[in-house]
Amino acid sequence: QSQLVESGGGLVQPGGSLRLSCAASRFTFGNYVIGWFRQAPGKEREAVSCISASGGNTNYVDSVKGRFTISRDNTKRTVYLQMNSLNPEDTAVYYCAAGRLPMYSCTVATSYNYWGQGTQVTVSS
Repeated sequence: QSQLVESGGGLVQPGGSLRLSCAASRFTFGNYVIGWFRQAPGKEREAVSCISASGGNTNYVDSVKGRFTISRDNTKRTVYLQMNSLNPEDTAVYYCAAGRLPMYSCTVATSYNYWGQGTQVTVSS
């Protein structure tokens, strides 16, 4: 059973920062595209960012461009999402996902094979 485990969520004030981590096990991590998605209460799950297997290509949804940075360390089998200048609209459960897919479909949730359980991010004063 392949596994993805997210960590790093929590409560932060508007304007603050968090770094999420997604640790992988039981599959060839370096061959997989990793995506971050989020789901706020009453809303659809949406793509946030994704990174190619090598780490050379990244993609961001417009609402997080310039604020969030995705990166990966294949030796540690971990992907990170650095989130700066957080605002209440960023409040959601954040999920990471892994799949063998072309980058042009990395924002499509159904493209992914494996999902983590999610970590809660709450931005509030």
